[in-house]
Amino acid sequence: MIKEQGADEGLYDDLNEAEANGNWTPQEKALHEARLKAKAKRRLRKSSSRDSTRDSLSEPLSGEPGTDPHSPKGKTHSNDRKSRTGKGRGLPKKGGAGGKGVWGAAGMVYEMEEPDSKDPNYDESAQGDTIYATVVPELEEGELEKAVNPIVQEYFEHGDTREVEMLLKELNLGPRKYEFSSLALSLSLEGKASHRELTSRLLSDLIGKVLTESDMARAFHKTLQELPDLILDTPEAPQMLGQFIARAIADHALPMNFLNRYKGKVDCDHARAALDRASVLLSMKREMVRLDNVWGVGGGQRPVKHLIKEMNLLLKEYLVSGELSEAEHCLRDLEVPHFHHELVYEAIVMVLESNGETAIQMMVKLLQAFWKSGLITLDQMNRGFQRVYDELPEICLDVPLAHSIMEAFVDVCYQEAVITAQLRDACPSRGRKRFVSEGDGGIVKN
Repeated sequence: MIKEQGADEGLYDDLNEAEANGNWTPQEKALHEARLKAKAKRRLRKSSSRDSTRDSLSEPLSGEPGTDPHSPKGKTHSNDRKSRTGKGRGLPKKGGAGGKGVWGAAGMVYEMEEPDSKDPNYDESAQGDTIYATVVPELEEGELEKAVNPIVQEYFEHGDTREVEMLLKELNLGPRKYEFSSLALSLSLEGKASHRELTSRLLSDLIGKVLTESDMARAFHKTLQELPDLILDTPEAPQMLGQFIARAIADHALPMNFLNRYKGKVDCDHARAALDRASVLLSMKREMVRLDNVWGVGGGQRPVKHLIKEMNLLLKEYLVSGELSEAEHCLRDLEVPHFHHELVYEAIVMVLESNGETAIQMMVKLLQAFWKSGLITLDQMNRGFQRVYDELPEICLDVPLAHSIMEAFVDVCYQEAVITAQLRDACPSRGRKRFVSEGDGGIVKN
């Protein structure tokens, strides 16, 4: 209190001296008064910061007269956000929504902000499930053929349409998806009947999953246009393509009106032959022909009895005609290399039952041709002969001279390098003839 009183008295003395000096101009007098007031304010701020408690007690009540709202003594806290000009109701600026680091106005609802990947605090792992997509570029025309050919060739080996479907989905074929079907058709025309059957199944299974009916129609249209080139390697290409078309329509892989689109609009003779073949097959009754077996039942899918019957027919036709090339062609068409031991077995049994030198010479010649061409392997040859060795006692019941005929046949086969010496030595010899009977008193039988 003593310090405050001293400061006030010094302020009044300075003002009295200023008033007593009459030589000042009004501007100098006003400047002098402002300096005195500023000096007094600085003194008051220093005293309030040292003892804020005493300053608050020493402040006059707001209702008392003489209280100056503009005086620095009216300030109770240096960090108060109230207006210092004395205007307003003392509320926060902008309702608490102004400036940085504020909560915002009451009742304000903030929208969810999308995280900015350029934000230094951006955390990719904290943004939930992240989905990574692999972008596969579209295959060009040259790359498409290189990618599709191995898929089709492998399919001819395993026959799994699901694997082909999975591999095609991994490729970006773009608008040229139909070219896969046309390439598969071209490769199957150069292959076996079983390959054509597998191709028909593949085209039927891919419809609705990878290919559409319009894609299939474009593929067959392209193949029809390529027939003049295809017949150079496959002369039967028009008839085969006609069977493909008929099978695809029956399997609902092609639209039913596919043939009607080409009526009177085909100039190529080969394409016309293919379409006529398809039309004939489709016009036949179901009881007469089943398009499901238009390519026949391939390879190991045939019943064993049917294969045995086909091999017997092959051998009988050979004994009549004597054509080795036709017999070889028929055996290859059966497509059962694992079952060729049955042909060896049936050929030997047919020799034993024929009881003639001609049959022996012709069968040795046939087996020799198959052996040299590699159509019958060493394992298949050994298995066929061994089966006859094991069943020879039973065969002797119907053919008493089977042992002697078998020994002669084995010797000729060994001389012609059809069988090995080990297989020749494994041939069972004739059973021991009983010359002396225990009940005959030791008399030798004639």
